[in-house]
Amino acid sequence: MNSKAKVLIADDEQDILEIISFSLFKEGYEVYTANDGQQALEKAKEISPDLIILDVMMPVKSGTEVCSILKSNPQFKETLIIMLTALSDDASHIKGLDAGADDYISKPISPKVLVSKVNALFRRVTKDEGLDKILKISNLTIDPIKYVTSVENRDVILAKKEFELLYLLASKPGKVFLRNEILGAIWGNDVIVGDRTIDVHIRKIRQKLDLDCLTTVKGVGYKFEY
Repeated sequence: MNSKAKVLIADDEQDILEIISFSLFKEGYEVYTANDGQQALEKAKEISPDLIILDVMMPVKSGTEVCSILKSNPQFKETLIIMLTALSDDASHIKGLDAGADDYISKPISPKVLVSKVNALFRRVTKDEGLDKILKISNLTIDPIKYVTSVENRDVILAKKEFELLYLLASKPGKVFLRNEILGAIWGNDVIVGDRTIDVHIRKIRQKLDLDCLTTVKGVGYKFEY
C-alpha cells in the first residue's frame, strides 16, 4: 500500500462517501471528499491527489467529464482515476476508459473490494516506477542497473539505501516527498525507523555528491531540485 497517499472521492451519495472514506482512512490513506463534479475539479487542483475516485453519474459535471478534463491537464498526468458506476453496459465502461480512467468499480460497493483495488493500483504504479531506467539530469547520471551515480563522469559510491533514496527523489524533480512516503518506499512499512534516519541519509548523499540538489521542505519532507 502507498501509505499516506492522498485520495479524493467524489460522489453525490453521502452514505457512499462515508463508506469509502472510512475504509480508505482505516487503510492509512489521506482522504478528501467532494459532492459533485465541479467540486471534484476544484478540490483536485487544490490538493493534487494521487488517486481520484469518481462517481460516473454526478450533478453539475459527470465523472466521465471530470476524468477527461483532469487528464487533459499536465498537472494530473500521473494521477490515478477509478470510476464508480451502477451502469453495467460496455459502452459506459469504454467511454470512461477512453477518458483516461485506470479502473472501474461497480455499485453496490464492497469496501473490501474497493480497498483491494486501490492497493493493487498503487502497487502496480510503484512497480512500474521502480528502479528500471537510467536518470540523466544535467551532469548527474543515476544508473539503477549498475547502481552507479556519476557527477561529471566522476563515479560516486552510495550505499544501497542512499542510492534508492536519491533515485526516488530524482525520479520526480520538484515533487515534495512526505517523510512517511519516503519511509514506506525505501524502508518498507514493516521496518521501524525514525525520521532521523532519512535526515542522516540525505546528509550523506549531499556530502558524497557535493551538489546542492536535495531540498528540505521543513516539517514536510524532501524534494529534488537541480
